Amino acid sequence: MKPITVVTLLTLAMQGGHMGSRVVASLLALSLGAGPMLIGVLIASYSIFQLGFALVVGRISDRYGSRLPMLGGTLAFAAGLVIPAVSPTLPALFLSAPLIGIGFVFFNVAVQNLAGTLGSAAERTRNFSTLSLGYSSGHMIGPIIAGLMIDRYGFGPAYIAFAVLTLGPILTLALSPALGATGARKEAPSSSAFDLLRVPSLRRMIIVSGLVTTGWDLYVFYVPIYGHSIGLSASTIGTILGAFAAASFIVRVALPLLTRRYSVETVLATAMCVAAALFLPFTFIEYVPLLLALSFGIGLTLGVSQPLTLNLTYNRSPAGRSGEVTGLRLTINNITHIAVPLAAGSVGALLGIAPVFWTSAAILLTSGWLTHKDRQQS
Repeated sequence: MKPITVVTLLTLAMQGGHMGSRVVASLLALSLGAGPMLIGVLIASYSIFQLGFALVVGRISDRYGSRLPMLGGTLAFAAGLVIPAVSPTLPALFLSAPLIGIGFVFFNVAVQNLAGTLGSAAERTRNFSTLSLGYSSGHMIGPIIAGLMIDRYGFGPAYIAFAVLTLGPILTLALSPALGATGARKEAPSSSAFDLLRVPSLRRMIIVSGLVTTGWDLYVFYVPIYGHSIGLSASTIGTILGAFAAASFIVRVALPLLTRRYSVETVLATAMCVAAALFLPFTFIEYVPLLLALSFGIGLTLGVSQPLTLNLTYNRSPAGRSGEVTGLRLTINNITHIAVPLAAGSVGALLGIAPVFWTSAAILLTSGWLTHKDRQQS
């Protein structure tokens, strides 16, 4: 089995647990009487402790390889899943979420840097597209497993199911010492990671990545809340999110064909503008088949964002600092992971759900404009 296939399967398991746990956490918190603001704080806590780790993990990966950060992160991730299974309470959720988040950032930074090092530069777009299939598959199975497990067995067993998924990555990484075992540089970088933002093209792509992440987070965060508000079951909410993930999987399979015909920047900018248009009518619809169709369309457009921003930022990285750039990009993304649920929770509590989706549309339009500008200046 090719190394990129192995790391993609590991990513599938981790992303499935990560996405599924967020759905379980939101619905468990709702069942315990939490409101949108408190749920926003809970979801933000997945990311708040990651800020101090992403850059560190990136530098570790550059110097020492990706395997050990991936293994350590997976172990912490599994521990975070077990906590609310044992104690399904709000305090346990607030202990679990940051532990899951820290474990995931160790795995995530390292695996993305590893994928960029596998094969030649010409193979990089395909490798990132393949890796992104793991993310989209995890996005698809995570919410579906969460909804089915909650409806049939309860919240605790849902967390246990995701903890079991981590056994594959733990065993693979523990028994494969050659996988991502070496780094690209032997000495520490002489400048701050934030000096990388002085490179205009790299800075634009990191900003675009953060904006796209904001739109993605708002969608995943507010679909369960909107679905709950119109009386949908956990399984139906999970299926709507699953349609989003299935579409992102499909478009990523076709992505190498698209980028051979059109430039990476053109595909990304067009997709973000179409996604913005699809966000606008979402909260005016309660008919489930239409919600599924909209979710699928949003998945097709947002689905291209991760592999393309990964590719664009990696290609703009200085030699030997790709892990650091990955860490910086994820640090910016994690700032949005923190700010978006808090802001969305506040806006949702004050103004309702619809303005949150309209804000998402404006954010995605901005990301499309910045990407188009980058293409003009590159």
